[in-house]
Amino acid sequence: MLSEPRSGLLTAWGNALLAGLVSPDDAVLAIVGEDAVHRVEGLPGETGPVGLTLALGRLRSLGVTGFRVALPAPGHPLGLSGPPDFNARALEAEEAVVAFGAPYGLVPEVHEVGPDGDLHVEVVWCCLPVREAPPADVPSLGEAERELAEVLRDATAVLSRLDVAGSGPVAEAAVDAYRARAERGREALAPGYPPRAVRVLELAQRVGLLISVASENGHGGAVSASEIAARGEALRPVERVARRAQVAAYNAYVEERER
Repeated sequence: MLSEPRSGLLTAWGNALLAGLVSPDDAVLAIVGEDAVHRVEGLPGETGPVGLTLALGRLRSLGVTGFRVALPAPGHPLGLSGPPDFNARALEAEEAVVAFGAPYGLVPEVHEVGPDGDLHVEVVWCCLPVREAPPADVPSLGEAERELAEVLRDATAVLSRLDVAGSGPVAEAAVDAYRARAERGREALAPGYPPRAVRVLELAQRVGLLISVASENGHGGAVSASEIAARGEALRPVERVARRAQVAAYNAYVEERER
């Protein structure tokens, strides 16, 4: 969770593009990031995959006026509205973009070629029909902020008691990655987003750091089966709340417009 989901980047910068706040080139550059190329297949009127710039323009012409993100997990269709086929593909990818203003959604398929450290990454976004209905389980920014503060306090207390707050090279690497991202500036949310959305996303990333450190740093001091189980119980609601907050932050642009 330390890095932004591709669907979050497409949602944020796609919204900025539709609002006329960034150029198509700048939006696509921000969405693609370090990947080699992004294409979109299944667009109405197209017989094959097209580039991201053309695809965003075509979606605008089809009536799309905004984008929302979905970050579903098993048993938690966060941000989805159906139909079942789209939900299933989004769940498999663990993310998706749902258009606002026209019944379309985008699910990424990521293709990686090459060794670690020299990966060539291509992303194909599959355009599929979606049901025009309110997204599932998405909180307001205010709700997300309160939930994050509460769950961060409670989980930190539990993990500290179990001595799994994190130490060693894996934990240090996670902390360094978070600090490096913070130093690069607030680039995840594009122009046009309210400051509160930026704040909520940053807090969700801090919670993600806690999850990464606790999950990847072995068992820490939780040496008994009961203590390991207690750590798992502490982390599950934390991860769920952090995903809800991410979705609330990325979707804030469309939610503000609806109000």
